This record gives sequence, structure tokens and C-alpha cells, in this order.
Amino acid sequence: MSIHIGAEKGQIAETVLMPGDPYRAKWAAETFLKDVECINQVRGMLGFTGTWNGNRVTIHGSGMGMPSLSIYANELIRDFGAKNLIRIGSCGAMQEHINVRDVIIAMTASNLSTPSRGIFRELNFAPCADWSLLRGAVAAAEEKGTPTHVGGIYSSDVFYDERPDLNEQMIRHGILGVEMEAAELYTVAARHGARALAVLTVSDHLITGEALPSEERERSFGDMVEIALNAAFA
Repeated sequence: MSIHIGAEKGQIAETVLMPGDPYRAKWAAETFLKDVECINQVRGMLGFTGTWNGNRVTIHGSGMGMPSLSIYANELIRDFGAKNLIRIGSCGAMQEHINVRDVIIAMTASNLSTPSRGIFRELNFAPCADWSLLRGAVAAAEEKGTPTHVGGIYSSDVFYDERPDLNEQMIRHGILGVEMEAAELYTVAARHGARALAVLTVSDHLITGEALPSEERERSFGDMVEIALNAAFA
């Protein structure tokens, strides 16, 4: 047992899907997995293990933001032997050709700062996805016919951003979307020799102002979960 995860040894699978919201973890586990067992409830951060097509899978919440995700990613890898960590979450689109409900697969994750930044000191480390997971996710998305975009995203360390000048430069440089966790996930995974990927559903649009109504989010997020599962076991 670790500090923040109350599971016993062997209760967490090598493949872990990580939504930010613990209740989204519950929904995804109950919707897509069989023989589901709740393996963590510490601090309300729910985690579940079950099987998908005969493969053991854990779906565990990460909380909001990179500091929270860093805690769970470190403990999942270090204390429970997780080898494949896939973030499944929402993001805001930053390019006009991307629509609400589309899926973004993050090849890289730019950032201003992460909890790991102090390790690198003067180095600008470039967090990137695992190629085999990314390739599997793209193939799964193409097979499903889901509108999908692959490229760089931005992991922000604040939700209420007041830097329109920075957003303008990211849009100018082709950043596809913004979220709050992937850069640290990619960094932690690289440090520990694990594989990581972020598969994101566009829930709102920074340019057009369009937003996905809350009642429609679960239906749209289902494609993202299926893409992540297929990527993990491609």
C-alpha cells in the first residue's frame, strides 16, 4: 500500500487509464470493464480494476492538475508496477479546424512548468508520448472513424488562464489543445521507464467559444475510452 492509494499488491493492472475525475473513472470502469473491483477510495480518489477483452485494466482517477497527477502516476509505477499509463480526459481546442467532440492524441505536451521541472534545472525537457501507444491509438481511431487530430498540446498549470498573448502564440505554432496533466504524466513515465499517452476529447473551443453540454459528455467520452483501451492492447 502506498500513501495515497489503498490497493493491495496485485490489485492494480500493468495498464492504467487515468481520467481526472474519480467519478468518470467509476463510469468508465462500469461501462467498459467486466468483473470490476473498487481497489482505492483514499481521499475520494476512486480506482477500479477489471478486464477488457480478457486483459486486466485499472481505471484510476488522477485529480485535477499536474501536481495531483504526479502523485498518482509516481505511486502507480513505483509501488504497484504500472507499465502503461494513458490519460483519458477533456481538453479545449486551439485550432479552428478542430471541432467539439473530436479526439486529440497528444504527441507532445508543452508547458510553462511542471512538478518535475526542478529536476532538469536549465534544461527544457520535451515531454512526448510513447510511440507504440500513440500508433495504436491512431489506428484504433481510424478504425472507429472518430474525427482525430495528432500533434502537440499544451499542459497548463492554471485553469483560469489570463495570458491571451501566450494562447495566441500557441495557436500560431499549431498547438492543438490545452489541458492540465499530460506533460507531467509523460515526464514521470519517462523517468521510470514506463509508457504514457494522452487521449483527449474536445469539450470546448477557445476560439469559437463552443462547449459540449454536460449531458452529452459521457456519450462523446466513450470513443476516447475505447481508443485508449485498443491502444493499450494493440
